[in-house]
Amino acid sequence: MMKITVVGAGNVGATCAHEIARKDLCNEVVLVDVREGVAQGKALDMWQTAPIQGFSTRVVGVGPDGYDKTAGSEVVVITAGLPRKPGMSRDDLISTNAKIVKEVTENIIKYSPDAKIIVVSNPLDVMTYAAFLAAKIPSNRVFGMAGILDTARYKAFIADELGVSPIGIEALLLGGHGDTMVPLPSYTSVSGIPVRQLIAEDRLQAIIKRTQNGGGEIVALQGTSAWYAPGTAAAQMVEAIVRDTKSVYPVCAMLNGEYGMKDIALGVPVVLGKNGIEKIIDLKLTEEEQVLLETSAKAVKNVMTVLDDMKMF
Repeated sequence: MMKITVVGAGNVGATCAHEIARKDLCNEVVLVDVREGVAQGKALDMWQTAPIQGFSTRVVGVGPDGYDKTAGSEVVVITAGLPRKPGMSRDDLISTNAKIVKEVTENIIKYSPDAKIIVVSNPLDVMTYAAFLAAKIPSNRVFGMAGILDTARYKAFIADELGVSPIGIEALLLGGHGDTMVPLPSYTSVSGIPVRQLIAEDRLQAIIKRTQNGGGEIVALQGTSAWYAPGTAAAQMVEAIVRDTKSVYPVCAMLNGEYGMKDIALGVPVVLGKNGIEKIIDLKLTEEEQVLLETSAKAVKNVMTVLDDMKMF
């Protein structure tokens, strides 16, 4: 029986769990939350959409003592942790959320030692690193969801600018999840047409800036983090693994020499399949793009050092 677990029944986790169930990717989705009754209530609500939406995946919820129900999960999505509040940087979250991610990861590996782990908790890059340290499994099985979300925002803004469907837009970005992310116009096209032939450079740079602040824009508007796009993005990664699609997506991966970097969790394009990261794609970047990526990596490494100094692992 194929089982997928989502830890954290907040807005992102619940959206992700429902999307996984709706796609009929497995026999059972287990939703876990530290608050007793919350996951159970949301799972029951989701299961009652099955007759309406026409899916068969059973959705069950468990509390903090229910990790045994997650045993044998093929994929686990970790969304647990505090969300960003207005005026709060991702770095402010590190201490609390690292402890949560560590505990969750240890519980997951205890019951599902062969699972692929997708991290969604913020600060994303550093929480991916924390999960990797806690899991003690090969790095191809622990990675973070950020690039798909950031790329989706980038594509959505380009679609708005041009008044076209976002479906035909191909785009790519690298680096950390936050202000230093590196959208790549040189790898961006609309139905095969290079984006710079369609959008003036000043408008394109404004779109890139908006993409870099994509999460912050939503926090400022509604007082808390986004959830529809992040939850759906994580579910897309789950689908690539479960269906072994070998899709190329930007994800937060532990690098081992790619892009001239080692021992850092950073957003790069990868091939996603049944083994998790099947391959990291090492792009040839322009000198300017490489400098931007190294700047982003430096910002991520600084926060990773903060975590290292806490001596949690």
